[in-house]
Amino acid sequence: MTPIVAVIGGGQLARMMAAPATALGITLRVLVESSEAAAALPAHETVVGLPTDPDAVARLLAHPRPAALTWEHEHIPAEVFDAAAAAGVPARPGLHALLYAQDKIEMRARMDALALPNPAWAHVETEDEVEAFLAVHGGAGVLKTARGGYDGKGVRVIGSPGEATDWLRAAADGGPRVLIEEKVPFDRELAVLVARRPSGELRAWPTVESIQRAGVCSEVIAPAPDLHGAVADEAARIASEIAHGLDVTGVLAVEMFVAGDRILINELAMRPHNSGHWTIDGSRTSQFEQHLRAVLDLPLGDTTPTAPWTVMANVLGGARIALASALAEVDDAGAKIQLYGKGVRAGRKVGHVNVSAGTREEAYARAVAAAAIVRDGGGA
Repeated sequence: MTPIVAVIGGGQLARMMAAPATALGITLRVLVESSEAAAALPAHETVVGLPTDPDAVARLLAHPRPAALTWEHEHIPAEVFDAAAAAGVPARPGLHALLYAQDKIEMRARMDALALPNPAWAHVETEDEVEAFLAVHGGAGVLKTARGGYDGKGVRVIGSPGEATDWLRAAADGGPRVLIEEKVPFDRELAVLVARRPSGELRAWPTVESIQRAGVCSEVIAPAPDLHGAVADEAARIASEIAHGLDVTGVLAVEMFVAGDRILINELAMRPHNSGHWTIDGSRTSQFEQHLRAVLDLPLGDTTPTAPWTVMANVLGGARIALASALAEVDDAGAKIQLYGKGVRAGRKVGHVNVSAGTREEAYARAVAAAAIVRDGGGA
C-alpha cells in the first residue's frame, strides 16, 4: 500500500516535498491554508483549513490513514498532537521535541541542561530585570519573543529598558513571554542540518555559512568556506547532540554564531530549512527527500555533496511580479531555479537559485546574478 505522509502547512517547504515524494512513491497529503497556497498545486492530496480547525485536522488524518504526520512550520497547536494520537498516526517530530523549536525560553533552558553552548540569556518580566541584564552585558542586548518570531520578526536589539516596555506589557497581558540575550559580536553565521529517524540513525550534511541581510537569509554557501576543522567538528557535534538529546525525528537545522573561538547556538528548526535548499541540487540526497525518509523510519540517504561548491541565493520579492517571465532571461544552464508559487511582496521569499561549481567565487557570482534577474531583471 502506498504510504501517505500528512503535512501541516501549505508553503514552499511542503511544496518542495512533492517531487521527492512522487519519486519515492509516497502520497503527500497537505493541509493548506487556501487553494491558492504554494503547496496546493503540486501536492497529491490537499485539505483546505488551518491547524487550529479540528475538522480540517480530522480530514487530514482520515482514512486512508497516513503513515506519519509532519510539519513545514513550528506553529502547531498541542491539540493537533492529541488528534494524531487518537487517530493512531505518529506525529514526527513529536511535541516533546517540537516544543524546543516553538519556544525560545524552553530551548535555551534545555540547551543549558544539555551543557551545550548558549549565549548569556535571561527570561525577563520587568524593566528592572532588563536593566540588570544590560548592566552586565555592555549596555546592549537582543530582546526576543519566546514564540512566533522568524526572519527577523520578534527580535529587537535594545540599549535601554524602555525599549522593552511594550513587549513586557504584552507578555503580562497573556502574550508571548520575553527573553533577552547577549548581543554576540559574531564573525559569521553557520548552519548544520542533520536528519534522524526514530530508530536513531542520523546523517548530517556539511556545515554551511548563511549570509543575512536585514534579518533574512540572502545566500547560503556550502560548504562553509575557510572553516577550521575543529570548528566544523564542534558544530557537527552540537547538532548531533541536540538531535539525539531532544529525540528529534526528521530534519533538524541548528543555526549558530561563530565569535572568535566560541560557537554559540542561535536557533533551532525541526523541519526542512532555508539553509538546506542547496541540497536539492548539491547533495546526493536533498533535505526534502531525507525528511520524508526519516518520518517514515526508512533508511536515510547519502548526504555527500555532488560538487565542490554549491551556493543558494534567495529570491526576495522585488520589482518583478510575474516571476516565471524571468526563466527566458536567465542564460545560465547551470542555474537551478525554484519558484514557490507565491505572490510577490517586498522582502518575501518567493524562490531561490542554486549553482554548483568548482570554485566558491564562481558559484556565488552566478547564483547571485541569476537571483537578481529573477527578482527584478538584474537590478541591485
